[in-house]
Amino acid sequence: MTPDLSSIALIAGNGIYPETFVAAARKAGVRKLVAAAFLDETKPELAAMVDAIDWFRVGQLSKMISFLVKQGIKQAVMVGQIAPKNLFDLRPDLRTLLMLARLKKRNAETLFGAIAGEMAKEGITLLPATTFLEHLMPARGHVAGPAPKKRRWEDAEYGFHIAKESSRLDIGQTVVVKNGTVLAVEAFEGTNDAVKRGGKLGRGGATMVKVSKPDQDMRFDVPVVGPDTIRTAAASGVDVIAVEGGKTLLLGLEELQKECQTLRVTLLAL
Repeated sequence: MTPDLSSIALIAGNGIYPETFVAAARKAGVRKLVAAAFLDETKPELAAMVDAIDWFRVGQLSKMISFLVKQGIKQAVMVGQIAPKNLFDLRPDLRTLLMLARLKKRNAETLFGAIAGEMAKEGITLLPATTFLEHLMPARGHVAGPAPKKRRWEDAEYGFHIAKESSRLDIGQTVVVKNGTVLAVEAFEGTNDAVKRGGKLGRGGATMVKVSKPDQDMRFDVPVVGPDTIRTAAASGVDVIAVEGGKTLLLGLEELQKECQTLRVTLLAL
């Protein structure tokens, strides 16, 4: 659907995703931006970039939706992650408890899908997480950093196959491979910790692959790579990163490209 440029809310997690979205939304002509931010997650600097903001704990769904309704919001976008530690420290309100009780499985897709359902009850549509950011999704090919050798393309393709299967099983969307061997598969710990673990086992020359889930719901949990990913990979002995073309966001693109060149990390899109 075409976004209404009168007002949009961002449900803002951590990292540079929220500020990237704000810049793109302003450029697109959005007149009012409202942020639902999370304590110990969202950067405080975001407050100066939006027209209205309120702060919540993870799990305060009723309070967050009430804030959006009071602001007259009809559209929202989820931008940024929530750290696993905060998901374990969840303090759900009654609306969240009732929502969770209806879920047979609790993963990113079911949780965010249920949140989208609760928002829809109040007339708020959740837009794709890539709204206004399509230009940051690379096509297939060599994206940044040194040109890869044939063997690294082969490892990337192999890792792509494994990551697709892992994500299909709701285990994780990132794997680390070397010379046709799987070193690490992402689970609940998140991408960075999986990369550190796999890089340590590989002792240099490892390849990280990050993909979307099969039938990815583009409203949430879209794969993201940014400058911090490049720095973490380089420090861990991972010097090739492969992402899924057309379904991965590259945030902080100029800095990301510079880090790839400086740290000698190759970025590919498959």
